[in-house]
Amino acid sequence: MMISTRGRYALRVMIDLAEHQNGEYIPLRETAERQDISQKYLESIMTALSKAGLVDGAHGKGGGYRLCRAPEDYSVGEILRLTEGSLSPVACLEDGAQPCPRAAGCRTLPMWTELDRMIQNYLGGVTVADLMKQDAGGDYVI
Repeated sequence: MMISTRGRYALRVMIDLAEHQNGEYIPLRETAERQDISQKYLESIMTALSKAGLVDGAHGKGGGYRLCRAPEDYSVGEILRLTEGSLSPVACLEDGAQPCPRAAGCRTLPMWTELDRMIQNYLGGVTVADLMKQDAGGDYVI
């Protein structure tokens, strides 16, 4: 599993919105500048986050984006599944995958299944609020 820039940027934007929330909509231009992400690329990410109900968007004067929930109510897994699709380490474990004809005799399937469970549990247990916390070493990097 390799997380693309789309998934990493979505996490950065969600952290940015959480850190700058004040009840008002935050202009996309400001977020793009702070995060050094192309505004055009960010628009496509924000559209996906908005359609999924993770953020609220408003157009026009005073428009922008804001979180719909508290930062601790967003899991990293939820955001990455939306932006990346599957987080499964192998195709046969993805949602909707056709049953593998070799599954019964596959000696690696138990390992992949356990890895998949660990990934889902770990990413499901990390929240945007967790990512907002900075360690003693300084800023976070995603």
